[in-house]
Order: sequence, then structure tokens, then C-alpha cells
Amino acid sequence: MPNRKSLWANIDWVTVTIFVLLMLLGWINIYSSVYDQNHQSIFDTTQRYGKQLIWIGAAIILGFFLLIIESNFYVFFSWIIYGIVMILLLLVLLLGTTINGAKGWFMIGSFGFQPAEFAKFATALALASYMNTHDFKMHNFRSLLFIAFIILFPAFLILIQNDTGSALVFFSFILVLYREGLSGIVLFFGTLMIVLFVLALIVSNLVLSVLMLVIVLLVFYGINTRNKQYYHIPVIYALGILPFVGLNLALGAKFEWGDIITAGLILATVIVVVYSFFRKITSFLTISLIFLGSLLFTISVDYVFYNVLGEHQQSRINELLGIHSDPLGAGYNVNQSKIAIGSGGFLGKGFLNGTQTKFNFVPEQSTDFIFCTVGEEWGFIGALVIIGLFMLLFYRLVWLAERQRSGFSRIYGYSVVVILFFHFMVNIGMTIGIMPVIGIPLPFFSYGGSSLWSFTILLFIFIRLDASRYEKF
Repeated sequence: MPNRKSLWANIDWVTVTIFVLLMLLGWINIYSSVYDQNHQSIFDTTQRYGKQLIWIGAAIILGFFLLIIESNFYVFFSWIIYGIVMILLLLVLLLGTTINGAKGWFMIGSFGFQPAEFAKFATALALASYMNTHDFKMHNFRSLLFIAFIILFPAFLILIQNDTGSALVFFSFILVLYREGLSGIVLFFGTLMIVLFVLALIVSNLVLSVLMLVIVLLVFYGINTRNKQYYHIPVIYALGILPFVGLNLALGAKFEWGDIITAGLILATVIVVVYSFFRKITSFLTISLIFLGSLLFTISVDYVFYNVLGEHQQSRINELLGIHSDPLGAGYNVNQSKIAIGSGGFLGKGFLNGTQTKFNFVPEQSTDFIFCTVGEEWGFIGALVIIGLFMLLFYRLVWLAERQRSGFSRIYGYSVVVILFFHFMVNIGMTIGIMPVIGIPLPFFSYGGSSLWSFTILLFIFIRLDASRYEKF
């Protein structure tokens, strides 16, 4: 049994070791990705690799101080920390500097500070604090509403900074809620929305609406095989669609047929909902409500896609889904990234021998696309080692989270896991072309002080909480 009296004996040094290894490997690959023969020293602080070393040293010192702070501090001051970071997110909208299209930076000389990065651990603390209270009930509407505010408020502030990638990270918290007892139906609806969003972009409204109607009818009659008296439901849908079809024909097909059919289905589904409610057909009431929501959601997709997302985000999604091909524009980064990784082969080209990165074919090669350097110079084996280190880290963090005796520590621990995993999955996914390019760093690996320090704070608070797992707080 671990020594309960010694802080240092209870620290999980395996996690700390993985953290240090990832930082050092990241530093070496940053050096290689932006290598300059005129500045060959890896300690040259005028170059990115020299600056990263300073930030790594500061991150280690920061981690040390986070460990010697009493664990109760993080519990008692969680809301204050959350509030301070929210104020910073508001201030950066007024006083911040725009970098890469996002107004999310405070500039102090040549040093940039991005509050959005620190909002992640602040939100994790606030979420753990609230969910650990006696008043919290997972299936209580008021509790869920407050949770939604905790998560979505910073996400909204970051979204209006035009930093969509960082805002999307906050949706990973739903997995924490699922671990704490949230119904799986929420994950079902989340997955359904993603599928419908993709289908609405690659399939016409007419085909998608008819396809959804067929699926809904098959599901309903599949679970109600004995209720033959309800076979007139399709007639209601036909009667709902026909007036719209007739009107469009009378107007000389002025409107798109997909829009006409969808409008008719919405009207018919509203009638079916009312009918099912009064006839107390619970199963079809539920299914028809889901269908109605799906129809309305698909209608909103076009508006969101063309009015909320920026042109570069639209282009990247179109490129990812194969709707449009623009290898010299929106698809350039990903194409060059895949070329770089693929050219590494099994063993790679060797340290400092990457041609795609050396000649700047891959943009953002030391930040968002740092994994390209790994694939090109270290090959499949090197990529496997890095991915293996991350997977070991995730496994270790889940194991640590499960052994916590405090609800606060467990919830915060799972928040750490989902945030880091989201970054890992999306960052590597976008370099190999299976995720849209949304511009988020690879934890502990990509160049940048704000991201490195925020991930360090996120991780080491949990390491400190785990070291105090025998204490009551």
C-alpha cells in the first residue's frame, strides 16, 4: 500500500515520465521541422526550437509548483479559476490581437497568451466541482441545464473569437457526463446529428427526406407488427405531401423539389405526432418526434454551413467529404501532409532528412501538422511509437481516474482524458485526411507556449489530486 504520508511517494511517476518523453520528442521534431543551417544549435532561443525549450523548462517548473499546492486549493477555488478565465475570454474579444483569423490572443511584446487554451482546465474544474455537490442529479433537468451552461458558455465565447477548433473541444465533455450516468440516448442523438449533417451536405434534400421517411416507417412497423390498423399512417404522409406538390406544379416548379417534399413531410409529421398523442401510440409518437427533429435539423444544416462557418471551414469540409476537390487551395495542407507521411515509408528518411518539411511544402509543420515530421523522418515505426505513448498515457489516466475515492477527482480525471484524447484524435486525424482541418495542437508535442502550459496545468492538477486520493475533500 502506498505511503499515505508522503506526497512524492504517491505521485504517479509513470504519467510524469510519459509527459516528459512527449515534450522532449516534440522538441526534437520541432527542431527538425524548422531546421535552419544558419542556426544549427538546438538551444538557439531566436528559433522556435530554442523558444520551445524555454517553454518546456517553464512547464516542468510549473508542474512542480502544481504538485506542491494542497489539493484542496483546486476544489475550493475551482469556481474562482473558472470565473477569471471567463473574464479573460470576454476581455480578449475587446482587447485581443487577431492571429490566423482568430481574435483570441493577448500579446505581451513577442509573447502571445491564448485564454482559450486555459479555459479547458478551468471548465473541467468547474464541472467537477458542480457534479460533486449533493444537489446535483444527473437526470434532473435543472442540473443538466447548469452543466450545459458551464460547458457551452466558454465554447460560445471561443466560437465568436473565430476559433472553431478550440470551441469544438468542449463537446468532448459529453463523454464525462456519460461516464457519470448520462443516458446513452444522448450519445445516440449526438451521433445521429453528425450523420445527418454529413448526409445533408453530400445527398440532395429530396433523396435524404425520402430515405428518412422509409427508415422511419420500417422502424415503426418493425416494432409494431401486430398493429395493422395503423397501416394508414403512410396515407397521412401522402396527403401531407400532395398539396405542396400540386402547388409547386401550379407555379411551374418554382421551388426545389427537395424543399417541397421536406415541407410536406414536416406538415404530415406534425399531424402524425398529434394523432399518435391522442391515440396514445407511444412508440410512434417517439419515432415521429425524432423524425420531425431530424427534418428540421437537416433544414438548418445549409444555413449553419453557409452562414455560420467561415469560407475556409466550408472548403475544408467539402474537401474532406469529397464534395469539391481543391488540391492547391483548401486541400493543399492535407495533401502535402499525406505525401510527407507516406514518403516516410516503414523506417522513415532519417532525422533532418525530411524533404517535404525542409522545403516548407507542409504549412504549420511545427504546430498543427507536427505529426508530418514524425511520419516522414521516423516512418511507420516512429509514428507507432508516438501513438503508443499517447495510448499508454490515456490508459494510465483512465486507470487513475477509476481509482479515485473522490467524485471531484474522478470527474476531473475523466475530463483530462477526453480533452487530451480529442486533441490527439483530431490532430493526427487531420494530418492523414480523415478529420477536417480545425487547427488544434497535438498535446505536449506541438510548438507553442500557451498550449503546452495549459496541457501541463490540466494534467498536473489531476496528478496532484491523485496523489491525495486517500484524503477527504
